[in-house]
Amino acid sequence: MEFSYAFKRASRVDDRVDQTAMSFTPDANREPTYFSGELGKAVAFREAISALHDIVVSDLRFKPKDKTAYKEWVAKQELVDMVELAGQRAGNARRIQELTTKLADANRRRAARMAPFYKARQNYFDWLYTSDRDAWIVLDPVITVHPDEVFFECFSIDESTYGRLGASLDVFQNVGAFACGTTNIDYSTPLYEEFQKIRSYKTTRFEVDPSGFEVKTTGEETFEEKKIDLPDSWVRGFLQVSSAMTLPTRSFVLHPMDIHNLCFVLRRKKEKVGPRALRWVLVPGEPVKAIFEPWNLEIVCSRSIYTGKEREEIRVWGRRRLLVLERLVAIAKSFTVHLLGQGLPSFYVADLGHMSFTLGLSGWTRNDWSTSGNFDLLAPRVETDDFTKRRVFEGLKETWFSDVDALAKKLDLPRPAVLGALGAWTQAGRAMFDLNKGVYRVRELAKDPLPMDKLRFSNEREEKANRFLAANAVTVATRQAGARTILSGTVKDGRHAYTPELQIDADGRLAEATCTCNFFQQNKLYKGPCEHMLAVRLFEGAPRFARVVASTREESSIARGPYR
Repeated sequence: MEFSYAFKRASRVDDRVDQTAMSFTPDANREPTYFSGELGKAVAFREAISALHDIVVSDLRFKPKDKTAYKEWVAKQELVDMVELAGQRAGNARRIQELTTKLADANRRRAARMAPFYKARQNYFDWLYTSDRDAWIVLDPVITVHPDEVFFECFSIDESTYGRLGASLDVFQNVGAFACGTTNIDYSTPLYEEFQKIRSYKTTRFEVDPSGFEVKTTGEETFEEKKIDLPDSWVRGFLQVSSAMTLPTRSFVLHPMDIHNLCFVLRRKKEKVGPRALRWVLVPGEPVKAIFEPWNLEIVCSRSIYTGKEREEIRVWGRRRLLVLERLVAIAKSFTVHLLGQGLPSFYVADLGHMSFTLGLSGWTRNDWSTSGNFDLLAPRVETDDFTKRRVFEGLKETWFSDVDALAKKLDLPRPAVLGALGAWTQAGRAMFDLNKGVYRVRELAKDPLPMDKLRFSNEREEKANRFLAANAVTVATRQAGARTILSGTVKDGRHAYTPELQIDADGRLAEATCTCNFFQQNKLYKGPCEHMLAVRLFEGAPRFARVVASTREESSIARGPYR
C-alpha cells in the first residue's frame, strides 16, 4: 500500500548550552497539524520517547545464521580434495589441473567484474543504516494533536509490538497556537540520538513545525517527496490493536519495582527449551504472582494486590518484549496490566504523571498483530447505517475525544448504536480507543480513506456465517446471567450440527465463547471466533439493533426535526 509524504525539511534538534529545541516536520500533504510548547518534564519525556524508539527498531523474530561464506569454503575445499584425489591418478591429473585453473580464472574475472557493484551496494546500506535509519526501518511514527494531549504511535519491525506515548498539555509550558489532527512525522535515528542530550537544566522547546504547511506554488521544489510502500500488515495491525483495546480484560496494577524484577529475571536468565511462558497467578485479595517457565521461578509482587473477584491463571508468551518498559521504571508511578486471556494479547500502561506509555503485545512474537486474533470479530457485531455513522463521527470530531456514554447522551442515540458506529470507524482507521483514559479519539491513519477491499476484516468465516443465515440454518436461545447475555445456538453445517455458546457483556462485546467445532477445539479464541459463533451473533444482534435504531430515529425526528 503506497503512501505519499511531503516534508519541507528534516526533523531536527538544535542543542545549545542553555536550551534544546526539537522540531518535528509534519507531512504537508495532510490537513495542517501543528503544536509548540516548552517541556516542563524534559527528562521524563526523554526516557519515554527513547522507549518508543526501542519499539520502532525492535525485531525479535528468529534470524538464521548466514552460512554463505561457509558453504563457499566447503565448495572450494571439496574442489581441493577432488584435485588431490585426482592427482593420484597420473592420467587425469593434468586434465583436472587445467580445468581447475580455468575455473579459478573465471571466478576471478567474475569477482573483478562484480566488485564495483558489491562495493557500491554495501556502501549504500552502510550509509542508510547509520545516516537515515528511518528509511531502513521504513515505518515512521504517527503523531496526533488533541485538545488535551499530544501522542505518538508506532509499531516494531516484526509488527508484534505496539507503542503509544501520550503527553498531556500539562507537560508543556508556554503552549502556543496548535491545530488538532493526525500527521506522519519525519523521525530519524540522528533525531533519536539528539534526544539523549536533553537535560533538566536546559529549556527544551518542542514543536510540530507549523511552517511545514506554508505551501506556495513557487516553493514546491523545497518539499521532500517520499512515496513509501507500506505493507498492508502494518496498517491492518493498527486497526487490530484499536479493536483489541476495546475488549474486556483482567486488569491489575503493578508497582514499578515489580516491573524491574521481571526485567531483572529476563536479563539474568535465558531459556534454551520451552515452555517460555510468563504465567500470571491472580488470587483476589493476595499479591499478584508471576511465574517464569520453564524454571517455575516465582516473583511475588508484594506491593501489588489483586482486586478482582475470581482466581485465575493466565499465560502469555513473547515475554522478552517487556524489556521495553525497563527504561520507564525510574520515572513511572505505576503500571496497569490488561490481559485479554490465555495466549491472547496484553497491554501495559505506564503512569508517568502527566504522561502515559502504552505497550501492546500480540499473543507471541511470531504471531504479529495483523494475523494474530482477528480482534475486530470479537468487538460489538452490530450493523450501523451510514446516517448514524456520520452523526457519531461528526459528534466525536467536535470535541476530538469522548467516552461512549457522553457521546450517546449528546447525540440522543442508544448506547449500542454509538458503540457500533465507533467500532466501524475504528476498523476503518479513523478513530482509536485510548486505553489509558477509556475514551475514543479521532485518529485518521491516512489523509485518504483506506482501501478496505484490501484491509477489510471480513474473512471466510464471516462469509460462511452469512451463508448459514441465508440458509436458515441457525437457531438461538437467549438468557440473562447478571449483566451478561448468554446465547446458546445450534448451527447446521452440512451433515453436522454445532452448538456454540456465547457470553456477551453489557457493551455488546464477546467476553467468552465455546463451540463444538474442530476450529475452536484446535485454536480456542487465539484466531478469533469460528463461523458458528459469528452466525449466532449476527442472528441475534443485527435485527434487534436495527429495531432500536429505527425507533430511536423516529422519536428523534419527531422531537427535533430532521438532522442536517
